[in-house]
Amino acid sequence: MDYKKMVAQAIANVVGDDLDLNEINEKIEVPKSIQMGDFAFPAFVLAKVMHKAPQMIAQDIVEKIDQTGFEKVEAAGPYVNFFLDKKQFGKEIVSEVLVKKEHYGDQDLGHKGNVTIDMSSPNIAKPMSMGHLRSTVIGNSLAEILKKTNYNPIKINHLGDWGTQFGKLIEAYKLWGNEEDVKKDPINTLLKYYVRFHKEDQEHPELDDEARAWFKKLEDGDPEATRLWKWFREESLSFFMKIYKRLGITFDSYNGEAFYNDKMQPVIDELKEKGLLEESQGAMIVDLSKYDLNPALIQKSDGTSLYITRDLAAAIYRKKTYNFVQSLYVMGNEQSNHFHQLVAVLKEMGDDWADDMHHIAFGLITSGGKKLSTRRGNIILLEEVLDDAVKLAQEQIEEKNPTLENKNEVADAVGVGAVVFHDLKNERLNQFDFDLQEVVRFEGETGPYVQYSHARAMSILRKAGVDENTDLHVEGLNDPDAWETVRMLGDFPSMVKRAVEEYEPSVIAKYAIRLAKAFNKYYAHTKILVDDDQKNERLALVQSVAIVLKESLRLLGVKAPDEM
Repeated sequence: MDYKKMVAQAIANVVGDDLDLNEINEKIEVPKSIQMGDFAFPAFVLAKVMHKAPQMIAQDIVEKIDQTGFEKVEAAGPYVNFFLDKKQFGKEIVSEVLVKKEHYGDQDLGHKGNVTIDMSSPNIAKPMSMGHLRSTVIGNSLAEILKKTNYNPIKINHLGDWGTQFGKLIEAYKLWGNEEDVKKDPINTLLKYYVRFHKEDQEHPELDDEARAWFKKLEDGDPEATRLWKWFREESLSFFMKIYKRLGITFDSYNGEAFYNDKMQPVIDELKEKGLLEESQGAMIVDLSKYDLNPALIQKSDGTSLYITRDLAAAIYRKKTYNFVQSLYVMGNEQSNHFHQLVAVLKEMGDDWADDMHHIAFGLITSGGKKLSTRRGNIILLEEVLDDAVKLAQEQIEEKNPTLENKNEVADAVGVGAVVFHDLKNERLNQFDFDLQEVVRFEGETGPYVQYSHARAMSILRKAGVDENTDLHVEGLNDPDAWETVRMLGDFPSMVKRAVEEYEPSVIAKYAIRLAKAFNKYYAHTKILVDDDQKNERLALVQSVAIVLKESLRLLGVKAPDEM
């Protein structure tokens, strides 16, 4: 049942002449404290129409309203507060969770429409750092949430495998490289060359000219440049795949920038045909002044392409290939100008579907307040963070539950899950400082805390001999201590809907924390396994919590161990 609509209808029956049902529905609020009711209607929205004080209007509504289906309806100042029938609501919500299980909260918002997600996109020949984590886990979580709401997500790892940086890397390898060193430790060795190049070119700017010349050779198909590029790419992809496996993330496409190398000229030709290309100091640009944007640089004076040229080709290819209803670009906030230029050029070309492209921006991860930078060698390696997180999880499991079976598997799920959850519980536009000790705590608003709450629920069910096939007949709990948890379970579908509409996984992460807190509070106040006429009801509630916590974690790309 849509309880909010039930509240709106009850109010409309009283004040329908002054405010229609949809307007009432929009005005209904959820009080901050559960003691103030489950829904509240602000009567001051009627003050001008009724020419009365809001407190009097609220009182009048309470006196006239039909309270059938509610525990009570009362006036509190200018608000009308509605308290739901706890037993009936609990029966409906818990029964629905137990019947639908992991499909509870599924919705048909997308009608199977394709949504391309440009995500992760690490640069070849550089290690994956904490800076890459955000795009990877935000994109993956959005894909899961989109799937739950009946979209068809297509995860694209648009690898950074083209561009001037390869000219720099090839030049660095030619100057200081050693094939044996690269074979022993490909990524770290190539990173050393790259960092050294940027130090050396400050005193020897001519190195930049050599690097540009190498990239031009690469674009022109020079055999030596191509051989080195392919080698660097293969070694890098092999390394990335190990990290993606640990994170439990897969992709539908690894078409990186290089894939669009032969697809750029048709874009440039179309821009010329439509009279959109202008020459500026030997380079080719598209004037975007009508969008209040700087000109888009399409081709450099030496004839080499740029990110935006490849991104234009990629956007057009994706529309033709997938006919997307939305195209998401999970990129840092600092890419905002680039994204706006990309959309503006497509619109100038007459491609109005560019309006379906969305920049899913996110803030930086810092360390000690400082920005991470590959160029300067100031990076935190993602692989090392995951290793350290798993070690911390192992230490805590040894301390709290040394006899636990499959300890290593659980430690991996907890350690990796802690890093992912910590990223996703932060609203994506916020910047945050990374502190591993905070991330892998079993207490507080952390991934391990939510995982532990799920494991606790599963432990109670095991003790009671309840599994997923047990039929727990539900009539509704008569326990006020359970109400906060029941209400929270009822909120899950609306949280899923909000997360997809706002492209915001933190909605699910914060919800999971709130549900875990409500359940742990209930557990602390209630003896669940006492043999009385409400035991089945309590176990049904515990099973519902376990299902929804596990599903919430799954939507974030985090595992939920049954024991911890």
